[in-house]
Amino acid sequence: MAEGVHLIETNKVLLDQGIDVLSSISDAQYKHTNSKYYQSCIGKHMRHILEHYMAFTASVSASRKIDYDDRKRDQQIEKSRSHAIQTAESMIGDLSRLGEDRMLSGQPIKVKNNENGSWVIDSWSGSSIERELQFLISHTVHHYALIAIILRIQGIRPDEKFGIAPSTLRYRKQFNRSTG
Repeated sequence: MAEGVHLIETNKVLLDQGIDVLSSISDAQYKHTNSKYYQSCIGKHMRHILEHYMAFTASVSASRKIDYDDRKRDQQIEKSRSHAIQTAESMIGDLSRLGEDRMLSGQPIKVKNNENGSWVIDSWSGSSIERELQFLISHTVHHYALIAIILRIQGIRPDEKFGIAPSTLRYRKQFNRSTG
């Protein structure tokens, strides 16, 4: 499960980055919207990210069926920076426990696809835990990039690695470049 462990660790690093950002801003900055530039505050993006992790961790060892659209939509995560931090810490713990369960590696799982429209009924695709961990990395980085823009509009400079894909960071490091 070397690859699975690596993917779990990458997801944990990303969640830690989110905790660092949330710890460095105020509650007002967390909830701030600016209709000229963005409709969704940092809190909404964090809720969305964390609920994907919650759907993954809750489903992967139980039913082996993940429906990312069937989320709780916990408004408290969106409104409370401290609750978002606690939830992220909880997800890191859940991912750590998942990494300890060697029986999960390589096991097939199903993921529901609701993106094709309402006419699709129970459209499930085959996947694996490792593939879904890859999806979570991509999904989290994507939303972190949006959060980084929101932070910059608010006059806050996030860490230069925040919202940048791990592959881009490796490329930049390898070729000592500052743009991707």
